[in-house]
Amino acid sequence: MFTLFHSRESLLLAIYEQLLTAFGPRHWWPGESRLEIIVGAVLTQGVAWRNVEKAINKLKQSGKLDFLALLEVEDDTLAELIHSTCYHRQKTRKLKTLLGWIQNRYAGDLNRMFNGPTAELRRELLNLWGMGPETVDSILLYAGNHSVFVVDAYTRRIFSRLGLVPEDIDYHRLQNYFQQQLPPKAELYNEYHALLVKLGAEFCRKQRPRCGACPLSSECRYLREQEENTRR
Repeated sequence: MFTLFHSRESLLLAIYEQLLTAFGPRHWWPGESRLEIIVGAVLTQGVAWRNVEKAINKLKQSGKLDFLALLEVEDDTLAELIHSTCYHRQKTRKLKTLLGWIQNRYAGDLNRMFNGPTAELRRELLNLWGMGPETVDSILLYAGNHSVFVVDAYTRRIFSRLGLVPEDIDYHRLQNYFQQQLPPKAELYNEYHALLVKLGAEFCRKQRPRCGACPLSSECRYLREQEENTRR
């Protein structure tokens, strides 16, 4: 029971342990290289991961999942290869902008880029066209092993339904909620976010949530409210 814990850090860790027990390690992010993770982080904007997998496979089969190959490929060709991810022309521009910046700033060396200070690198990435906080933080955490907590719509939905944060909390405040109360460990942030994705996608869904099977149901304010409404 979460209410047995007296500090927010203990509360967040209790939730983490409960999810880990329920689901096991998620081995997320699925990617064979830093470049693949970076590309996936851009392509997954606004689309289900299964559509990203189709695009990644096409890039591999065509020999384009390579730093220089992606920079040199024609925009129309790249857009067609990633067509399954929706907004494929915008995402083509985003990928070209990001990889072009890495080439100019770090001579295309991802190791050199990720060896920089987290705050400075995050600020620079956010200044690039098309790079929002969720995409940037996914790149930093999953490709760069930087200790930044990635939050998304699942995170906001789960923790607002638990009654721990406001439903309209913004990205920065929600990220701080985790980072100020958890140890700054990339491995913990990685696994925690992956567990929340699993919970949000399969149980705490926006429509028709599977509350009865949810491992956090005993402490969920949303479920209690639904049950009270049913009894009225």
